[in-house]
Amino acid sequence: MNCADIDIITASYAPEGDEEIHATGFNYQNEDEKVTLSFPSTLQTGTGTLKIDFVGELNDKMKGFYRSKYTTPSGEVRYAAVTQFEATDARRAFPCWDEPAIKATFDISLVVPKDRVALSNMNVIDRKPYPDDENVVEVKFARTPVMSTYLVAFVVGEYDFVETRSKDGVCVRVYTPVGKAEQGKFALEVAAKTLPFYKDYFNVPYPLPKIDLIAIADFAAGAMENWGLVTYRETALLIDPKNSCSSSRQWVALVVGHELAHQWFGNLVTMEWWTHLWLNEGFASWIEYLCVDHCFPEYDIWTQFVSADYTRAQELDALDNSHPIEVSVGHPAEVDEIFDAISYSKGASVIRMLHDYIGDKDFKKGMNMYLTKFQQKNAATEDLWESLENASGKPIAAVMNTWTKQMGFPLIYVEAEQVEDDRLLRLSQRKFCASGPYVGEDCPQWMVPITISTSEDPNHAKLKILMDKPEMNVVLKNVKPDQWVKLNLGTVGFYRTQYSSAMLESLLPGIRDLSLPPVDRLGLQNDLFSLARAGIISTVEVLKVMEAFVNEPNYTVWSDLSCNLGILSTLLSHTDFYEEIQEFVKDVFSPIGERLGWDPKPGEGHLDALLRGLVLGKLGKAGHKATLEEARRRFKDHVEGKQILSADLRSPVYLTVLKHGDGTTLDIMLKLHKQADMQEEKNRIERVLGATLSPELIQKVLTFALSEEVRPQDTVSVIGGVAGGSKHGRKAAWKFIKDNWEELYNRYQGGFLISRLIKLSVEGFAIDKMAGEVKAFFESHPAPSAERTIQQCCENILLNAAWLKRDAESIHQYLLQRKASPPTA
Repeated sequence: MNCADIDIITASYAPEGDEEIHATGFNYQNEDEKVTLSFPSTLQTGTGTLKIDFVGELNDKMKGFYRSKYTTPSGEVRYAAVTQFEATDARRAFPCWDEPAIKATFDISLVVPKDRVALSNMNVIDRKPYPDDENVVEVKFARTPVMSTYLVAFVVGEYDFVETRSKDGVCVRVYTPVGKAEQGKFALEVAAKTLPFYKDYFNVPYPLPKIDLIAIADFAAGAMENWGLVTYRETALLIDPKNSCSSSRQWVALVVGHELAHQWFGNLVTMEWWTHLWLNEGFASWIEYLCVDHCFPEYDIWTQFVSADYTRAQELDALDNSHPIEVSVGHPAEVDEIFDAISYSKGASVIRMLHDYIGDKDFKKGMNMYLTKFQQKNAATEDLWESLENASGKPIAAVMNTWTKQMGFPLIYVEAEQVEDDRLLRLSQRKFCASGPYVGEDCPQWMVPITISTSEDPNHAKLKILMDKPEMNVVLKNVKPDQWVKLNLGTVGFYRTQYSSAMLESLLPGIRDLSLPPVDRLGLQNDLFSLARAGIISTVEVLKVMEAFVNEPNYTVWSDLSCNLGILSTLLSHTDFYEEIQEFVKDVFSPIGERLGWDPKPGEGHLDALLRGLVLGKLGKAGHKATLEEARRRFKDHVEGKQILSADLRSPVYLTVLKHGDGTTLDIMLKLHKQADMQEEKNRIERVLGATLSPELIQKVLTFALSEEVRPQDTVSVIGGVAGGSKHGRKAAWKFIKDNWEELYNRYQGGFLISRLIKLSVEGFAIDKMAGEVKAFFESHPAPSAERTIQQCCENILLNAAWLKRDAESIHQYLLQRKASPPTA
């Protein structure tokens, strides 16, 4: 059976109705995390009871059964004991058969100090004094349904809670650190609304009597969907009405929606093996948006999906070192590696495309068939396709296999010709590669659901087709010569589009006059940016398009623009005209900055708050004079307690004053960090510290990252912030990682945080020889769970270097010429 870091003292087996036989030997295979128990004679076939006495360790690696450090309101350091078993760490808490397909019921009892809260998957059915010690009680929980080991959970610690009942009568509780029950209310509301939403969507009731959501101090992931006892990082669950910003509320709503979806999809029906992890995660990452859209329509969350998930997945999936959604997993060490943007974000994107292709009604019907047929069992990807195929009558498996079994996605090239009253479109598909046009013999093909809209009705598809061959001609009836035609309405299809220059020309006015819907404006700009990155078009073309966004009101569109300009800025930090691109950023962002101003206006909502923070941060970082002066003034008032900054303005103000500040500014920030009572505020500060520019202050920030002041899971964002903050920061962060590699590696024990650390700290390099240096370092310091990440980073460094060689000169010329003759508004 599986067993890791556990010492067995005695073991015995009692066949039903017979006496027990004691095991005579324990043979540990540590490499494979297994133990073999030997008995004096062959055991007879049949049922029986295996009893094992063992000792394990409450480790500090944030996996298995581990201790989590917290500080009491009076400032005393204490520990809670919590679990994190996904993917293969239940075996660190008790010997078991630790694979998703080996399901069982669990009867759990915990013997704990009587002043501590003890929780598990099920409700408490008995609590009695422990015979040997009056300070200890034994807490017994109800038997669980049939379930996988990775979903078992228990927590022992000090917590407060808020509770409610969902309209279906399920008891919902949110557990918070002591004294912070108030901060659990937002998540409680979301959870209570979400359970009935999923019950209706799947048409299957929530299967347990209760659900607890709990905030854990030291936590590696964002959250974990243990059945009935969902664990979260504090920042993914706690919201303080005064000190939490809008983006934090949105994040909490999404994570709650994601984990609760798993209670059905993942927990009730579980993947057969880790190869199908994507199904679990991709599905939950898609439906969390559906659920938030239901709870908070004002968030316009589906547009945000495109910039948060869809474009991120395309960025990664265009690399030669990407991987298919479905990856065969052998050794458990390989599982950590697939918790990445392909499993989550590409998974969610292809499910969104599938949902759009099938239609909501048949999709729901198919989901219900799937969950009903496989409840309390295991299923594979094919099983879901079969249910959806039965519900919709469409060739789901054939279409979806092209998206899940091969890596990458297509670039659709399209040109148009007016034939009397109709528009003839010629489409062709080739694999899209980050390194430029696909070269090679047999190009992979996809079955691509394509939607086409025109300026007559930009929000509805004029035509839907399934492109199942390399080239196709399509006739659009009754399209006037002056109308534009656009592919991929709503940016739902997982492909990029390259238009002929005439088609592109006709679409650009739709950006300026906003007649193209926001998500289509975003998709168009993002496609162009990635085509420029791949060297298929010139970067200057994209800069010209970016200037067309001068009237843009939409937060998500700005967010995506900002992200792409950030990538370009990082690239150009390797040149001597970095200042010119900052001027460009200021020109693009100052009109919207002036329209928004610093203070919320009556009637503004969630998206206005997000947009203001984004724009002021961008202007402040680029050194926009008026923004910098105002940020300094407000920061001074904030620190002196005259006028506390609203939560939504803190990040941009902190970033601005740090980037253009000195040692005193950094000291003030570190003091604010120490005084912060909320993890959200501590994280907010940790993420911007890297903006500081002087080499000695950068060292100070890096040293701080590994100090006791920073929780182990947050060290990654401090070092990543330094690497992303400036050219010098990038070099310093890389050197720091090399110098402290052993400590960092031991801290994360190969989990996915190590991959994230490597990605954040080396991705911005743009010199060929750096790729060699990164590769060489990890050859002599292996990090098995991050191997693919390291290959992807090296590939990105080489792509950046090629991009710089190809386009730097023309970008420079364009920026100089713009300065000489400013564009007329």
